[in-house]
Parts: sequence; structure tokens; C-alpha cells
Amino acid sequence: MKGFNKLTLTAGGIFVWLLLQGPLKPYLKAITNSKAPQVILVLGGDVDREHVGVKMAKDLQLPLIISGGSNPEHANWITTNAGLSLNLLKLDYRAKDTLGNFTSLVDDFSSQGINHALLITSEDHLPRAIAVGLVIAGSRGVKLTSVSVSCSPNCEKESLQKQLIDVIRAVAWVITEKDLKLVTKQKLQKSLHESMKVIFPTQRINLDPAMN
Repeated sequence: MKGFNKLTLTAGGIFVWLLLQGPLKPYLKAITNSKAPQVILVLGGDVDREHVGVKMAKDLQLPLIISGGSNPEHANWITTNAGLSLNLLKLDYRAKDTLGNFTSLVDDFSSQGINHALLITSEDHLPRAIAVGLVIAGSRGVKLTSVSVSCSPNCEKESLQKQLIDVIRAVAWVITEKDLKLVTKQKLQKSLHESMKVIFPTQRINLDPAMN
């Protein structure tokens, strides 16, 4: 029993350290953040999300960032048509997928002192997006509050496997600041290249007649 109590106290001490001083400290900061949102983040993929984001930005008078959204001409048209100043709009096209939506912006948020963002995406995309976002944004102490946009009648429920894979990628990024998907792809390409060199070795052609 003494051994069990000692182990429990040790485990509890480690957990407290992780929360207060260790790598979980930013997540605690994000969870306990009670400040009002400072920015609206719209994940591209559906223009309905952008319409909702623009309207919310106008109502709340908050800066709006659209990550991987429609082309600049269309996004600017939506913004001006809704009566929102273009000064409040930022278009960011660095992201190629959901993980990139967060990894491309989270350090910008941190450097600008942004610690609470409203996250807008479609309801069928939201479970995966918020799971990835909580891991990535939380690592920088940024709180995310989700806002779902109706996708009916075109909703496509995402598989649990797809969500799990992206969460694993998010955790790997927090640890290494590298996308596991890209690292794996690069390793496969390198391996394939090396295999091709073995199968089809480069033949050198001697152009010196004296050697023939």
C-alpha cells in the first residue's frame, strides 16, 4: 500500500509539473482563458464559411483571417458587399490542408499577442478541425471557440480514422514542428529514388577514342 501511495504521489507531482511548468502549461493557459475573442479565423473550402465569417467580423468588428479560401477577387467582393472594411480582412493561402490552416498561422497569433480566436468551418468538418486546432493552437496558449456553418444538404461525414490521423500529425508537429505526412512522403520518394538507382544504375559513356 505504501508503494502504491508513493507511486500515486509521484504521478500526481509529475502531472502538476506538466500543467504548471512543463509542456502542458500552454494548454492550461488556453483552457482557462476567459478573455473575449480577438480574431476570427475561417477555414477555406466552402464560400458559405466566408460569408458567415464576414458577417460575424462586421457584427463584432474583429479582424478576419481566411485561410486557404476563395480567390482574392471573390473574397474581397464578399467583404465589400457585406459592408466590412478590407482593412479588417487578411487572406492567407499558405495552408494546403486542415493541419496547415493552423500551423501556418499559430506562430503569427503568438507573436501578435492573440490568445483567443473564433474558428469558423462547416459542421461536417468541425470535429476534425477543432481536434487539430486544439492541439496546434493550444501548444501556443491560444484558445479556440468554434462556430459551425450548416453544410446541409451536402454534408459529408468524415471518418474517425481521418480525424485520428490528423490528430497524430498535429501532435507530431507540436513535438517536431514538421508535418509527419510530408516527412513520410519525402522519405518514400528518397527510398524510391535509391531503389531506382540500384535497378537502373547510371551508365557512364566514355567519349575518349583512345580508350576504345
